[in-house]
Amino acid sequence: MDAFFQRVWYERRSQWFSLLLLPLSWLFAIVAALRRLAYRKGWSQSFRVTRPVIVVGNITVGGTGKTPLTIWLAEQLHSRGLRVGIVLRGYGGTSTQWPRDVTNETSADEVGDEAVLLATRTNALVVAGPDRVADAKRAIERGAQVILCDDGLQHYRLARDLEIAVIDERRGLGNGRLLPSGPLREPATRLNSVDLKVLTRRSQSSQTRAAIPNAVVATPVLGDAASLGTGERRSLQSFVGTRVHAIAGIGNPQAFFDALSALGLTVDAHPLPDHARLTEADLSFPDGAPVLMTEKDAVKCRPGADASRLANCWAVRLDIAMSEADAQAIHRLLNRALEPG
Repeated sequence: MDAFFQRVWYERRSQWFSLLLLPLSWLFAIVAALRRLAYRKGWSQSFRVTRPVIVVGNITVGGTGKTPLTIWLAEQLHSRGLRVGIVLRGYGGTSTQWPRDVTNETSADEVGDEAVLLATRTNALVVAGPDRVADAKRAIERGAQVILCDDGLQHYRLARDLEIAVIDERRGLGNGRLLPSGPLREPATRLNSVDLKVLTRRSQSSQTRAAIPNAVVATPVLGDAASLGTGERRSLQSFVGTRVHAIAGIGNPQAFFDALSALGLTVDAHPLPDHARLTEADLSFPDGAPVLMTEKDAVKCRPGADASRLANCWAVRLDIAMSEADAQAIHRLLNRALEPG
């Protein structure tokens, strides 16, 4: 179903089905507009916590690169000597008690894969739960001096000091329609009110950049691969010349496969739904070829894992790179958000 809607939203040849869903999109638009109006008029209440709040989100469904940018921001804030709290929904988590403190030892089944990844990759105090206000308060209780809210652009209950919208440059805003006819959670005009727009996955075309001006560019960069069984690290170039299986249960799996192929790897792609749980069948292939996966998928392999079975499974690190000018632009916004008062 996920792959089907991706085609409907982003491929011109499937636009006919999108038109059939337009009446539902109109209904969605009305509900979304009323919700925004309720918060703007004060009919629904937003809560301001005692520390600055920086929201990283998007207006489209699916992966745009929010989590790598959140990691980068956490690193930048940590380098300033700040204790960072990261709050997020904990999508897919089965915990019955929220909010939940998250460490790199927490089960992804309980709090969601993104929460464990953020705890693993950063020095932040990570708190997961469906109520971002409660999450932020918990992070502050633990000592957070600034709050990063991952995927909270539409969570208006949590008042924010800075809004950052992330857009996949290659896919843009798809057909520009609201759910379910298109991928938009909010109208494209919502981008006019955010403090910063960040384009990820630099493409050969400038079409998205032209449609979304005054945006900075954050380019995803794949790093080394680490064996889930032994901890051994290898460069991705060391896999060139041999076929590999690639697993990705993320919002846009093709982005991972394309990035590996661009480095010269011969990839057998195995896309999975976003946040999908991994099974034995997902990791086992008769040919014995290496299995590469995203870090987000790798954190789901830890509880009770058989080290020997995972020795040939490799987690590929993902970072982002940006120009000095764009990094400085972000730091100027951070300065404004962190100013007292």
